[in-house]
Amino acid sequence: MKVRDALEADADALAAIADSPTDVMRNLVHDRTVRVAEDGTRDPNADVSKSQYGGSDPEDLLGFVSFDAREDTVHVTQLDGTPEACKRLLAEPVRFAERESMAVEVLIASDAEPVEDAAEELGFEKRGRGPQFDGASTTRFRLDPAS
Repeated sequence: MKVRDALEADADALAAIADSPTDVMRNLVHDRTVRVAEDGTRDPNADVSKSQYGGSDPEDLLGFVSFDAREDTVHVTQLDGTPEACKRLLAEPVRFAERESMAVEVLIASDAEPVEDAAEELGFEKRGRGPQFDGASTTRFRLDPAS
């Protein structure tokens, strides 16, 4: 599995993974730090016009994470994908936070088992209830690398 920065060309695939409009995902790529996981079976020497960089296909990507940093905390704003991709992608904001001596927070919907499993494997702890999104309850998870 390979993790890379998301490109605007990935918006269609991100929208399919997140079940969101393509325009929303295109804005996400511009407004946040977004990383994508892909299976890594593509030939890195292939003609660029024939690679994933010319457009995106939901089958090319295994998942994505978006995050931003405010004050002393890195906030994971979205995380979705296969269980292994979620774990690998959640490690991205954790590495950033460790370098900057920051904590990491993620809100996880009650039906997002792969995301919760990834958070627990990486050492996140439940910190109570989070806000509701579209009527779905969330749990706040936090990792403080300094402690």
